[in-house]
Amino acid sequence: MAIFTGPQAYVTPSWYVTKQETHKVVPTWNYVAVHAYGPVEFFDDPDRLLDVVTRLTNLHEQTRSERWAVTDAPADFIKSQLRGTVGLRMPITRLDGKRKMSQNRNAADRAGVIEGLSRSDRPEDRVVASLIPYG
Repeated sequence: MAIFTGPQAYVTPSWYVTKQETHKVVPTWNYVAVHAYGPVEFFDDPDRLLDVVTRLTNLHEQTRSERWAVTDAPADFIKSQLRGTVGLRMPITRLDGKRKMSQNRNAADRAGVIEGLSRSDRPEDRVVASLIPYG
């Protein structure tokens, strides 16, 4: 299983209107996560690693005005870097995703969480605030 996480944030019960009404609240965590399942294959064949590293580099460099290429570095240096690299291949057989964004709370509580996270100094908190369903 490989776990991929997205934006996440701590949610204090102090942001809930329900806290003032009933005091029956506890802290929680809002998050986005995906679990990918499949058979894992590790490899260290230098030619295969070079191909993967080159394709991955080209993909991430394609939008840059001054693109870097694996061939920009000396071949012996790249070869030495590949010796410390382990490749991984995992054909995905199942995906499980979860997006917990206070959707179990009433509209007033969600509004309080959105307001609290929106005022945070943490950029990720503000991203989480934008993902919470309003209304």
